Amino acid sequence: MRSRFAAITAATALFLGTSAACGSGGGSSDSGAGTIHVLVYGDAANKVEKQIVDTFNKTSAVKAVLDTVPGADYQQKLQTVINTPRAPDVFFNWGGGSIQPFVKAGLLLPLDGFIAKDPGLKDNFLPSVFNSAVVDGKPYGVPMRGTQPVLLFHNKKVLADAGLTPPKTWDDLVAAARTLKARGITPIALGGGDQWPTLMWFEYLYDRIAGPGLFQRALGGDREAWAGEDSRRALTALEQLVDAGAFGSNSDSVKFTDGGSPALVAKGKAAFELMGSWYYSTQQDANPDFAKSGLGYTGFPALSGGKGDPADVVGNTNNFYSVLKRTKHPEAAAAFLKLMYSDEFVKAQLAIGNLPTTTSTIGFLDLSASPAYSKAQYELVKAAPSFQLSWDQAYPPSAMTPMHTAVQQFFDGRLDADGFIKAMQALPTS
Repeated sequence: MRSRFAAITAATALFLGTSAACGSGGGSSDSGAGTIHVLVYGDAANKVEKQIVDTFNKTSAVKAVLDTVPGADYQQKLQTVINTPRAPDVFFNWGGGSIQPFVKAGLLLPLDGFIAKDPGLKDNFLPSVFNSAVVDGKPYGVPMRGTQPVLLFHNKKVLADAGLTPPKTWDDLVAAARTLKARGITPIALGGGDQWPTLMWFEYLYDRIAGPGLFQRALGGDREAWAGEDSRRALTALEQLVDAGAFGSNSDSVKFTDGGSPALVAKGKAAFELMGSWYYSTQQDANPDFAKSGLGYTGFPALSGGKGDPADVVGNTNNFYSVLKRTKHPEAAAAFLKLMYSDEFVKAQLAIGNLPTTTSTIGFLDLSASPAYSKAQYELVKAAPSFQLSWDQAYPPSAMTPMHTAVQQFFDGRLDADGFIKAMQALPTS
């Protein structure tokens, strides 16, 4: 992924105001009946994908079949089937580096032909979000679900009982961790068994201390960016929080993907969790009463003396649907993608706490499952000078495993700062 896709500028953010799949093989015609397989990441948001598939099937001769893969297995399953006869017709991804190898391998259908027939497939989405799935000047994805900034969530009652308020600064967070630990509460829930939730702490600390430029330079091939003073300062800050006992003693045995870490927060056994904005729908699905009245959320704390703007956010600009070039039913795939900017889609996503990136979303915020949450998320993205794409999605898929391993090993004390820096310098950037 090119670094120019890694940030949403303030100007663009302001625009916000206005089971593996069984594929269908090759071919190019929609004549006659048939099916298209839609492969998605399996989680609480699937209820919307099921609804949209049902809507599509009411009027289409070619029927859509929704195939879900549990989130922890999705990337591996996709890599396994993407170049086989079992490949899906349409599949969920993160844009950017996550699809670049598929484009280079000639597996994906450029969507400029679809867009020429229906300009709304591009024009009805925020430009910088849409551009996150543009590779070598051609569009390969249509936004689905919603924008996903990472927020610091908390259990309101746990904080109140400890006499604490949501931390505004890094020092506040470290002090709160010490207070909570002394009360026998795990300060911060972490699904370390999944590895990628741990990465979010690195992403925010690097941004707050170095600003977005360090990661953009590294992604662009400047390996020395990882070795500078700002990089070492970010690692030191993370060590400070770990050493304060903030994440408990068994975070590597806890996962987000099986509901383990969210349950700790919902049950009051942990106070905080740093997670993407889909956390609301996760809690709403598993612990609806807690999501409604007990769940709090803030942006990531500011860090004194850092170069990054405290209003910066990290996360995923959106998820995308891409189309396999070998699909037998491209016209059906195009018709299915049109539903991603429908009023039904926007309302359904808002109903589970997601924030779609269509230009029409602002008109429906009051219909959200939690209007206050949707508006807070909207304002967070709107005010962000930089929206850094998650590191493991900005880099190509071949970098994901070594990146996650380095993150977990540093976090666990099995790698020192020099070892972590060396591992990050060795990551492939293309």
